Amino acid sequence: MNCADIDIITASYAPEGDEEVHATGFNYQNEDEKVTLSFPSTLQKGTGTLKIDFVGELNDKMKGFYRSKYTTPTGDTRYAAVTQFEATDARRAFPCWDEPAIKATFDISLVVPKDRVALSNMNVIDRKPYPDDENLVEVKFARTPVMSTYLVAFVVGEYDFVEARSLDGVLVRVYTPVGKAEQGKFALEVAAKTLPFYKDYFNVPYPLPKIDLIAIADFAAGAMENWGLVTYRETALLIDPKNSCSSSRQWVALVVGHELAHQWFGNLVTMEWWTHLWLNEGFASWIEYLCVDHCFPEYDIWTQFVSADYTRAQELDALDNSHPIEVSVGHPSEVDEIFDAISYSKGASVIRMLHDYIGDEDFRKGMNLYLTKYQQKNAATEDLWESLEKASGKPIAAVMNTWTKQMGFPLIYVEAEQQEDDKVLKLVQKKFCASGPYTGEDFPMWMVPISICTSDDPTCAKMQILMDKPELTLVLKDIKPDQWVKLNLGTVGFYRTQYSPDMLESLIPAIKDLSLPPVDRLGLQNDLFSLARAGIISTVEVLKVMEAFVNEPNYTVWSDLSCNLGILSTLLSHTDFYEEIQVFVKDVFSPIGERLGWDPKPGEGHLDALLRGLVLGKLGKAGHKATLEEARRRFKDHVEGKHILSADLRSPVYVTILKHGDSTTLDTMLKLHKQADMQEEKNRIERVLGAISQPELIQKVLTFALSEEVRPQDTVSVIGGVAGGSKQGRKAAWKFVRDNWEELYNRYQGGFLISRLIKLTVDGFANDKMAAEVKAFFESHPAPSAERTVQQCCENILLNAAWLKRDAENIHQYFLQRKAPPAMV
Repeated sequence: MNCADIDIITASYAPEGDEEVHATGFNYQNEDEKVTLSFPSTLQKGTGTLKIDFVGELNDKMKGFYRSKYTTPTGDTRYAAVTQFEATDARRAFPCWDEPAIKATFDISLVVPKDRVALSNMNVIDRKPYPDDENLVEVKFARTPVMSTYLVAFVVGEYDFVEARSLDGVLVRVYTPVGKAEQGKFALEVAAKTLPFYKDYFNVPYPLPKIDLIAIADFAAGAMENWGLVTYRETALLIDPKNSCSSSRQWVALVVGHELAHQWFGNLVTMEWWTHLWLNEGFASWIEYLCVDHCFPEYDIWTQFVSADYTRAQELDALDNSHPIEVSVGHPSEVDEIFDAISYSKGASVIRMLHDYIGDEDFRKGMNLYLTKYQQKNAATEDLWESLEKASGKPIAAVMNTWTKQMGFPLIYVEAEQQEDDKVLKLVQKKFCASGPYTGEDFPMWMVPISICTSDDPTCAKMQILMDKPELTLVLKDIKPDQWVKLNLGTVGFYRTQYSPDMLESLIPAIKDLSLPPVDRLGLQNDLFSLARAGIISTVEVLKVMEAFVNEPNYTVWSDLSCNLGILSTLLSHTDFYEEIQVFVKDVFSPIGERLGWDPKPGEGHLDALLRGLVLGKLGKAGHKATLEEARRRFKDHVEGKHILSADLRSPVYVTILKHGDSTTLDTMLKLHKQADMQEEKNRIERVLGAISQPELIQKVLTFALSEEVRPQDTVSVIGGVAGGSKQGRKAAWKFVRDNWEELYNRYQGGFLISRLIKLTVDGFANDKMAAEVKAFFESHPAPSAERTVQQCCENILLNAAWLKRDAENIHQYFLQRKAPPAMV
């Protein structure tokens, strides 16, 4: 059976109705995390009881059964005991058959100090004094349904809670640190609304009597969907009405939606093996948006999906070192590696495309078939396709295999020819590669649901067709020469589009006058940016299109534009005209900055708050004079307690004053960090500290990252902030990671945090020599669960270097001629 970091003292086996036989030997295979128990003679077949007496350790690794450090309201340091078993760490808490398909029921009892809260998956059925020690109690929980080991959980600590009953009668509690019960109310509201929404959507009731959501101080992931006891980082669950910003509320809503979806999809029906992890994660990462859209229609969350998940997945999936959605998994260290943007974000994107292709009604029917047929069992990807095929009558498996079994996605080249009153479109699909036009021997092909709209009605498909061959010619009837045509309505299809120059030309005015919907404006800009990055078009073309976004009102469109300008800005930090792109950023962002101003206006909502923070931060970082002065003024008032900054303005103000600050600024920020009571505020400060630019202060921030002041899971974002903050920061952070590799690796090995650390530190480099240096370092300091990340980073560095060589001079010329006075005639 599986067993890791556990010492077995005695073990025995008693066949039903017979006496027990004691095991005579324990053979540990540590590499494979297994133990073999030997008995004096062959055990008879049939039912029996295996008893094991063992000792394990309450570790500091944020996995298995571990301790989490917290500070009481009076300032004492204490520990809670908590669990994190996914993917392969239940075996650190008790010997078991630790595979998702080996399901069982669990009867759990915990012996705990009597003044502590003890929780597990099920409700408490008995609580009695422990005979050997009057300070302890024995807490017994109801038997669980048939379930996988990775979903078992227990927590022992000090907590307050708020509770509610959902409309369908489930008791929902949110457990918070002591004294912070108020901060659980927002998540409680979301959870109480979400359970009935899923029950209705799947047409399957939530199967347990209760669900607890609990905030854990030291927690590696964002959250974990343990059945009936969902664990969260504090920042993914706690909201303080006065001190939480809009983006935190949105994040909490999404994470709660994601974890509760797993209660059905993942917990009730579980993937057969880790190869099908994407089913769990891709599905939950899609439906969390459906649920938030139901609870908060004003968030315009589906547009944000495109910028947060869809484009992120495409960026990674264009690399040669990407991987298919379905990956065969052998050793546990390979499991950790697939918790990445392909499983989550590409998974969610292809499910969104599938949902659109099938239609909501048939999709729900298919989901209900699937959940009912496989409840309390395991299923593979094919099983879901079969249920959806039954419900919709469409060739789901044939279409979806092209998206999940091969890596990558297509680039669709399109050109149009006017023939009298019709437009004839010619479409060609080829694999999209980050390194430029695809030149492989084989020709991977996708079955692509294509939708086409025209300027007649930009929100409605004029034609929908499944492209199942390399080339396709289509006739659009009654389209006048001056009407534009656009592919991929709503940016739902998982592909990029390259338009012929004249087709693109005709779409530009539709960006300017906003007749193209926001999600289509975003997709168009993002496609162009990635085509430039791949060297298929010139970066200058994209910069010209970016300037067409001056009237843009939509937060998400700005957010995506801002990300892309950030990527370009990082690239150009390797040149001697870095200042020029700062001027460009100021020119692009100052009109919207002036329109928005600093203070919320009556009638504004969630998205206005997000947009204001984004724009002011961008202008402040770029050194926009008025923004910098105002940020300094407001920061001074904030620190002196005259006028506290609203939560939505804190990040932009902090980053601005640090970027243009000195050692006094840094000291003030560190003081604010120490005083902050909320983890959200501490994280907010940790993420921006890296903006400071003097070398000795950069060192100070890096040392701070590993100090006791920063929780172990947050060190990564401090170091990442330094690497992303400036060219000096990038060099210093990489050196710091190498110098402290031993300590960092010991902390995060085998979790996804090590991959994140590596990516954040080295992705911004842009010369071939650095790629070789990174590769060499990890050859002599192997990190098995981050092997693929290292390959992706090296590939990205080489791609950056090629992009710089190819386009830097053109970009420089473009910036210079933008500033040149118009020539006299």
